[in-house]
Amino acid sequence: MLDPSRDIHPLLRTGAVLGDGPDAAVPAHYGAPLREQRRLLNHRAVVDLGQFEVLEVSGADARTWLTTTTSQVLAGTPVGSSSSLAVLSPTGRVEHLASAVISAEDAVLLVLDADCRAGLRKYLGMMRFAARVELTDRDDLRVLGALAPASEVLPELGLPEPAAVWSEPWPQVAPGGIAYGPDPEDPVGAVLTVLDAAALADLPWKPEHLAGMTSWEALRIADHRARARREVDERSIPHELDLLRTTVHTTKGCYRGQETVAKVLNLGQPPRRLVMLHLDGSQDIPVAPGGEVRLENSDGKVVGTVTSAALHADLGPIALAVVRRAVPLDAGLSVQVLMSSSDGETTASWIDASQEPIVLSREHGARPATARL
Repeated sequence: MLDPSRDIHPLLRTGAVLGDGPDAAVPAHYGAPLREQRRLLNHRAVVDLGQFEVLEVSGADARTWLTTTTSQVLAGTPVGSSSSLAVLSPTGRVEHLASAVISAEDAVLLVLDADCRAGLRKYLGMMRFAARVELTDRDDLRVLGALAPASEVLPELGLPEPAAVWSEPWPQVAPGGIAYGPDPEDPVGAVLTVLDAAALADLPWKPEHLAGMTSWEALRIADHRARARREVDERSIPHELDLLRTTVHTTKGCYRGQETVAKVLNLGQPPRRLVMLHLDGSQDIPVAPGGEVRLENSDGKVVGTVTSAALHADLGPIALAVVRRAVPLDAGLSVQVLMSSSDGETTASWIDASQEPIVLSREHGARPATARL
């Protein structure tokens, strides 16, 4: 549920169909989802990410302190640079994810998924101790998503000077990172532009300027990128979601949960893995997050759960799912779709799906011999 204290209104209501779940406050589309997705792909539209939240960490110790409290190295990075970071539990579970931009020598802006800011702020507040830092909710800022900085996508609109622009060369492995699987076939990346909310609201928005969240989600899924409010649950470790690629710096040390990260990386395998599913579109039934994933067919063993789903302009219906590691990479899968009838009864239909691997088992090589006692 969205934070009721945040007053979120769509930048444009004309033709807007609002989303659901964590995206209930912003448009899912404006009447032509696939046309909007084409405009987004062609760098001619932006996405209203008003449900995303911004937290500012400022003060003389901001970057060094975040380096010690999160999974990423921010100390010594130049102003304007971007990265992804996580906060892990003592047992290595993913608790928080954020996109970070060094907005000034003594300030970092953290962009978080809907309703994720309060939890991170609470944790960081408990870890402040004597550090010279301040934590500020920046509800005066709003996030636009695109495949390039918003001012380059819509030069005619007169956008204000951004407070920050976040981007990273996805799927390139970040310094200190490790890929847990193959790159997506045709990655497009993502750029988040953070701007003054009031100034954005006053601009003369038109439907051709905007694409909805269904477009944004379709490109994210095809890019194999996990999202905090979709793919992360209470059991998630970074390896399962390919977060070691850009979000967890594996050599810096000194962060909570690093023992689990190192142990699984060097000796073990994650118990689950993220996978992209190509869904059978012949039945024309939309898949939703939460559906069961079964091995082979509807009578097969339950092996995972759909976390995200969308219709891609080129790939057709696709989804992300978290499945058990033991599921064979070439196995056919069946995805559950729950439907409600007019009399209130809920029935389940099943859609065939094929896998596009994202996370694979890691080859550790021969283990050293141990002494026999």
